Amino acid sequence: MSPQMRSNARRRMAVMLLVLLVLLAGAAAGGYYWLRTAFYAPGPSQDVVRIQVEQGASVRTVLVDLAKQGALKQPRAVELYLRLAGHAKGHQPRIQAGMYEIPAGASAAEILELFDQGRVVLEQLTLIEGSRFADLRHALDNHAAVTHTLRGKSDEEVMTALGHQGEFPEGRFFPDTYRFAAKTTDLEILGLTYNAMQHVLDDAWQQRSTDLPFQTPYEALTLASIIEKETGLPTERPRIAGVFVTRLRKGMRLQTDPTVIYGLGAGYDGDIHTRDLVTDTPYNTYTRAGLPPTPIALPGRESILAAVHPQESGEIYFVASGTGDGGHHFSKTLEEHNAAVKSYLDHLRAQQHRGIVAHGTAPTGSKGKGMTQTGAHGAAPEGTQ
Repeated sequence: MSPQMRSNARRRMAVMLLVLLVLLAGAAAGGYYWLRTAFYAPGPSQDVVRIQVEQGASVRTVLVDLAKQGALKQPRAVELYLRLAGHAKGHQPRIQAGMYEIPAGASAAEILELFDQGRVVLEQLTLIEGSRFADLRHALDNHAAVTHTLRGKSDEEVMTALGHQGEFPEGRFFPDTYRFAAKTTDLEILGLTYNAMQHVLDDAWQQRSTDLPFQTPYEALTLASIIEKETGLPTERPRIAGVFVTRLRKGMRLQTDPTVIYGLGAGYDGDIHTRDLVTDTPYNTYTRAGLPPTPIALPGRESILAAVHPQESGEIYFVASGTGDGGHHFSKTLEEHNAAVKSYLDHLRAQQHRGIVAHGTAPTGSKGKGMTQTGAHGAAPEGTQ
């Protein structure tokens, strides 16, 4: 072959190689474009899809699960695109554990952004003001989204696990609505509620009224728990607090039924009997002066604020009004109070006679929130209670 022919052959080979390279580049570009389109295209699901991503799950595993649940159409194409794009950008998306809600029609890009940012579905737990620590533990033990580590442990063991060994748990957890990721432990949730109560109580104590007849935040918390159990109308909290604070100043016994009920424990049968009022327990404020030794419930913010900002006006008695709104009649004298008690009982008997128990009232002897009567059970003259 002549030199000219060899030169022409080399030129043809170079042209063919160039054409081949161009074709390959075009195919690669087209393939990458197709993969990119699959990554950003709307997903096939017509409904919201929930998926639980386990700790340490791989991208491939999650993509396959999404495809099985109908939220993703081409998991292999998405995985390949992530490899190519990740190699070019120098990183891969994070897959954070948790429960996720995938919106209808969400693209692979939008789904992986949820995982990367950890935007998990938040579960909910609501603690009612005036409930007890036992109610809180029951709610946690029966919440399906909570990881249970405290079932079967005593209250003392729970407080030790929280790092508060020796503290009595009642009243120390703030009633509110808490949102948390699925599989959060019961210990973590209790820690949140404990810290929330400490914050609320500390803040209220810092702005308390001067010259209160108690010296510690814990005593304020104890009084707040009684106010919480006694209050049927939210607007009455400061006034009820004022009655109790005035009684403490005068050395009068608080004579409040919720403390008696708490002291009875499992022995409470739904009614307060005369024997209950005269049987001494650490929580019987008919037989003992001053505040009970611990809170009797989980008080809310407004009851705590009322405890440290009482509305004192000389009133030392109150009894349920019986009008059905949870309100009370407040009195400054025993005579006025006894008349109010008689009016309440007459009103209640009339309702029972008609076969009606008004909303917010209860049969004689039965006590609900806002229904007890400070000093109503055989109240003695001032200074002797």
